[in-house]
Formats: sequence, structure tokens, C-alpha cells
Amino acid sequence: MFEYFPGNYIWSFSVAATLNSGGAIDEVDRACRPIRDLAQQGSDVGTSELMASWRAVSDQVAAQAAEAEQAGHLRTAGQKYFRAAAYVCQAERMLSNSSPERLPTYRHLLGLMEKTFELIDPRTTRVEIPFEGTTLPAYFTNASTDGSPVPAVIMWNGLDSTKEHMYTSGWPAEMADRGISVLQVDCPGSGEALRLQGLTARIETEGWAAACLDYLETRDDVRADRIGLSGWSLGGYYVPRAAAFEKRLCFANAWGANHNWGEVQKKRLEREGENPVPHYWEHVLWVWGQPDIETFISYAEGIHLNGIVEKITCPFLITHGENDRQISVDYARQSYDQAINSPRRELRIFTPAEGATEHIGLDHLPHVGAYTADWIEDTLAALDG
Repeated sequence: MFEYFPGNYIWSFSVAATLNSGGAIDEVDRACRPIRDLAQQGSDVGTSELMASWRAVSDQVAAQAAEAEQAGHLRTAGQKYFRAAAYVCQAERMLSNSSPERLPTYRHLLGLMEKTFELIDPRTTRVEIPFEGTTLPAYFTNASTDGSPVPAVIMWNGLDSTKEHMYTSGWPAEMADRGISVLQVDCPGSGEALRLQGLTARIETEGWAAACLDYLETRDDVRADRIGLSGWSLGGYYVPRAAAFEKRLCFANAWGANHNWGEVQKKRLEREGENPVPHYWEHVLWVWGQPDIETFISYAEGIHLNGIVEKITCPFLITHGENDRQISVDYARQSYDQAINSPRRELRIFTPAEGATEHIGLDHLPHVGAYTADWIEDTLAALDG
């Protein structure tokens, strides 16, 4: 993985993610250069300064977007709003959840996304999925050009990503170009659902899947019999768990396996492996709604797929990086070995020689994204016979 900040995995991981999600290398460099010395002090130190440096570049790009919009150059404006949003969403995830900057920054990000959709991507819209008396906020990228029903994939994020990360990755647009719509969802414990609605994560993810499927089944432009589910990072637990119990799904994809996340937490207490974000334990307690680490670790013992993945009866793809420093590749093999009732299971491990070998392939996101898209296309074709 390209490491802009040698020795600081978390900050470097975020830079690699940005460069693989539409960021321009000059703008990313200008955001990072002022905080190089801070990076040497560790991942938790200086996250407010990191946010300020990235926000300064984002604001500059957004100001350029506004000038282009006023001049009638709408495509240029939309492209710049997109990059401004990409920089904010990557930096916002690095803040402590107790930071007073966090919610205002996230609300600002939502506005940048809406400008992007308005100017250059009218096929993507904000939608609300009814869920337990409230809603799950989501973006829907529509592949149907004439209102006729097309296949769809529900996309879930992980411990610290948001629907904005999913959108800026470019994968929803790629799927839509292939004729497959994408519903990008902030599930409980993530994104807007957590930040603005206080919905925290839980072990039983099949309820989220049911809500997403119920919503998509109301749309005339979606084939109700061709809806799959994909999730990255902690989504590698969320998705297989949901697919084991929600039989309306026609395929499932763990974009980075997470077979026994509770076990991983015990290892992180012993400082084994890399954390995904600064202020890690504060973030984890926020996501899961737990009062302290001891209570959380006890609860997390139930966050695993043993006795679960063998209940999956739809096609199941697991992708994983051989050099994933957050979640060992051994967990990918466990999920694959236990998914004995999937009619079409596949494990694809990405190597250092080809790239996409880090966590969820963020060091070469287009590579793992294309492989996943191809597999989904092939799976849908096989289902149609």
C-alpha cells in the first residue's frame, strides 16, 4: 500500500482510500503536507488538525465549484463538488465522536453530496427506508433508464464508513453502467443513521436486510427476484449474517471477510493487528451503544458467524486481501469453509503482486471492485439461465 505517512497506518490508509475514490493527487498532497510532522506522533494525536487541513482543501475546491456553477459550467461544478465531498468524508471518519466538529462537518458533507447529484448524477437520489418507526438513510443509484425493472444490489458499510464512502468509491456508478441499481445504506451503527438518528449496531442484521428488501419491492424499477447484498469491512459480518436468515436475497458478497469480529476485538485489546480509525475504543462503544469496554467485549462474543454461514443458501462471494492488516485472511477461509450450503460459493484472495491486498482492497479498489462486479453479473446471468 502507498503510505504517505510512513509508520502511521491509519492515516496512510485514509490517503490510499481517497486516491482510490476520486481524489486528485495534487489536492490530497496539499491536504496532507501540513500535517506530516503530526502524523509521526501517532494516529490519535492531531485528528482535529487533520480535519482542518483536509477541510481547507475541500473548501477551496467547493468554492471553485460554486464559481463554475455560477458561470454555467455545471459539469465542472459537479465534479468539483464530488471531490470536495470525497475529502470531507475521508477526514470526518478520523475525528473522535466526541469532537464538536463531527456533526457540523457531516451535515456539510450531506450538502456537498446533494450538489453532486443535482449537477452531474441525476440517477442517484436520496431515499429513506422505513425501519422500526424511523428510517435508514440511503442513496439509490438507478440503473433503469425507462422505468422497467432491473436487478439491484444493497450495499452496506462497516464500522467507520458511510454511504458517502460507498458513493465516492465509484462502485455504484459502475454497477449502474452494467444495468444493476445500487442501494447504498447507512445501517444502524454507521453514517447518518448513527450520527443524526442515534441508531446503534446490533448482532441481528437480518432485520436491516428485511427493511431494505421491503423498500426495494415497492419500486417498479427493481426486479424483486434479483436483489443481492454486498457489504465491506464489518459488512463482511453483517452481510453473511443477514443472508443466512433473509431468503429473499439472490446473492451475498462479503467484501472483506469478518467471520469472528468479537475475537478480533480481544486481539485488539492485546494490540494485535491494525485499527481502522483513531480513537478506536471510543468509536467502537459509540457504534455499538455500549457503556464501557468490558461490557462491549462481553457483548462482542456474539459477533461471529460460526453456526451461521452454513445457513446461506444463495450464491456467496468472499473477497479478501492476503495482506489485510486489520482482519486476518484466515477469517475469510473460515467463512468459505463453513458456507457448505451455498450453491455457488467462491473465495477470492488478492495478493501483493496484483494489489487489492490490504483491507477490503482499498490499496487497489478498482481491481477488487471490478472483480466483484463481474461475479455479480455472472451470478445474475446464471440465475436467469
